[in-house]
Amino acid sequence: MNFTGQTALVTGASTGIGTVFAERLAEQGAHLILVARSADRLHALADRLRAAHGIRADVVALDLSTPGAGERLVAHVADLGRTVDILINNAGFATHGDVADADPARLQAQIQLNCAAVVDLTTRFLPAMTARGRGAVVNVASTAAFQPVAHMAVYSASKAFVLAFTEALWSETRPTGVKVIAICPGATETPFFEVVGAEEASFGRRRTPEQVVATTLRGLANGCPSIVDGRTNATVATLQRFLPHRAVLGIAERTVRPRA
Repeated sequence: MNFTGQTALVTGASTGIGTVFAERLAEQGAHLILVARSADRLHALADRLRAAHGIRADVVALDLSTPGAGERLVAHVADLGRTVDILINNAGFATHGDVADADPARLQAQIQLNCAAVVDLTTRFLPAMTARGRGAVVNVASTAAFQPVAHMAVYSASKAFVLAFTEALWSETRPTGVKVIAICPGATETPFFEVVGAEEASFGRRRTPEQVVATTLRGLANGCPSIVDGRTNATVATLQRFLPHRAVLGIAERTVRPRA
């Protein structure tokens, strides 16, 4: 795809995969709208990418897990006089532990950010893309989307939602000229696990954000509805379909079981 002169809105842009999405798109001539809670990190990133690539980069410091955040973001974009050509729904977080022991408000915020914000922003920015006959929506799912994961029940369910929503959206938008893809990373070397607060939530060798973004852009160019990052991750995601379901649940539970 040719990103030159297009505008990409990237959520969760202050760290990890979101930052690398911003960097790669800026390298290819895209202008940016960077969204996350951390204004300082966003401004530092925006300054660096403007200086390196001569692109326009605007910052919107916003917590997308709060009610009405999508509407406020759309208003910010309008005030900036910007049109969104590429939407990267990357913001999200996980919790680790049993539902019976969880903070209900924390789980609600997780659902709001991982699921509701993805749908909200997509439905707000997609109509203009389809009207123009071009654009792209990238939703960050996870290899956790392929099976329920005990001790990370809400996270795995939220990513299963993102995957199903995105693949259905891919079918809906095929005649419109808008490209849609869900990227499913496995464990990735980002601050994600610092937020989770449990190293046992990480399974397998961690890949880099650069690898995840490269996989995404390749899949987007090839018209894939979804793509798993990494050969090992893709193999595991495929093999679980052929195992007894109870066995899959047991393996997933043991993999991320909280340490005593």
